[in-house]
Amino acid sequence: MADYKYGVYGKIGDDIAKNASEAGTAPVYIGTAPVNFLSDYAGKVNMPVKISNLSDAAKKLGHFSNSKKWAKYTLCEAVAAHFANANGNVGPIYVINVLDPDTHKSEAPTTEELTFTNRKATLVVEDIILKSIAIEDKVLGTDFTVSFDFTNDTLTITDIGETAMKTATISFDTVEHEQITESVVVGGETADGKITGIAALKLLYQTCNVIPTYLAAPGWSDKKTVYEALVSSSQNINGHWSAFVYADIPVEGVKTIEAAKKWKADNGYNSGFSKVFWPKAKNGDDVYHLATLALAEKLRCDLKNGNVPFETDGNKPIPVSALYFGEGSNIPGFDKSDANELTANGIATAIYWEGNWRTWGDHTAAFMFGGSYKAREIFDVNMIMLFYITNSFQKEWGTAIDQPMTTALRDTILNREKEKLDALVALGAIIGTPTVEFLESNNDESEILNGNFRWDIAATNTPPLKSATGVVCYTDAGFSTYFGGEN
Repeated sequence: MADYKYGVYGKIGDDIAKNASEAGTAPVYIGTAPVNFLSDYAGKVNMPVKISNLSDAAKKLGHFSNSKKWAKYTLCEAVAAHFANANGNVGPIYVINVLDPDTHKSEAPTTEELTFTNRKATLVVEDIILKSIAIEDKVLGTDFTVSFDFTNDTLTITDIGETAMKTATISFDTVEHEQITESVVVGGETADGKITGIAALKLLYQTCNVIPTYLAAPGWSDKKTVYEALVSSSQNINGHWSAFVYADIPVEGVKTIEAAKKWKADNGYNSGFSKVFWPKAKNGDDVYHLATLALAEKLRCDLKNGNVPFETDGNKPIPVSALYFGEGSNIPGFDKSDANELTANGIATAIYWEGNWRTWGDHTAAFMFGGSYKAREIFDVNMIMLFYITNSFQKEWGTAIDQPMTTALRDTILNREKEKLDALVALGAIIGTPTVEFLESNNDESEILNGNFRWDIAATNTPPLKSATGVVCYTDAGFSTYFGGEN
């Protein structure tokens, strides 16, 4: 029995290739944010949140943390890559924070004795949940206020009551980061309707009116269960949208190129819906996942190209000073020929070239030089552009559902989709003569009877210039210049 359909859909069809060998783009990051430093984090847990700049991040995520705390608060790395970037800031981004201070907290409150001087008392404490602070017989906002210096982990309590406090006992909860596991990041839907983790991706369109384009989970995507959940969730979002996954291979225990290749193969990081990166990169004390830096550069490319995502993030300058292979590693790095060993195995990386560190690699994770893969899976932008076209089709015609399917509507869709394809050709995003057809062979009577109609679109993405070879040949013809010949 055919699938029941009600709505407008997009689907990637079989490749049309002789040689096989949306309006805007939206990165979505899943991870942990320091919302425990917010006085009210309602709507900031397991819900998509739009972040436009650093002050926006501080307001909505609790703080913009320094790199020493990125392992605890992984979404802060994405904030830094997009909004504290020496190459220029680029956004917005959308984040789904899975850290829930109501759940991921210490079993019992911590108590401390405070001594006030000039109506102020200070306390050094990490990962405090500000909302949980209590002083016996005192009311927050009436008798005292609190502020927190995130950089130095210093809590300041200011006495504003009628009678000055000399000492007081304060109690508070702290975040237990060990409770945030891979399963918390993956999340899901409970019987009572609660949606958590990556599963909350389904809430993005209805809450932010945005179609997800890219998915990433810094600090988590190198976990097999999280990677698989990202890939699985990237298709058919809300029953419609497709997104492309940016993921990392770990550096811990993976110290060589051969080890990275083996790890990728052993753990099945080979989906054509994804791109994977190794190792990490650093700038001073800041250590970044390459997938995060590459995604920031991909968004920069998209914005430069009118939000049409046809340019790869490969070979783009990134604000780092060296590769990073993990704490205590003695590996000094590698050169471009070594890097090409990675890219030939579907692993993107970074290289030093012409005074800059640059992203390096334009393949999907499915690519394997000399191996078997679909033509569309050779380049990252092949897949991303196919998603762009199907997402655009669905977004454009969603409001047409339940209108009478007249021949005029059929032709309107044909003409509009061809117009969009021609505009992509003019932009250089696709090449050749793309087609959109309404074929009798693909619209049989039983489907039409049930109100199901299909348009077939064929397009060839503009391939990136992956290599350029200049062949120089020696000739002795120049010797004639000695004897009066032509130069």
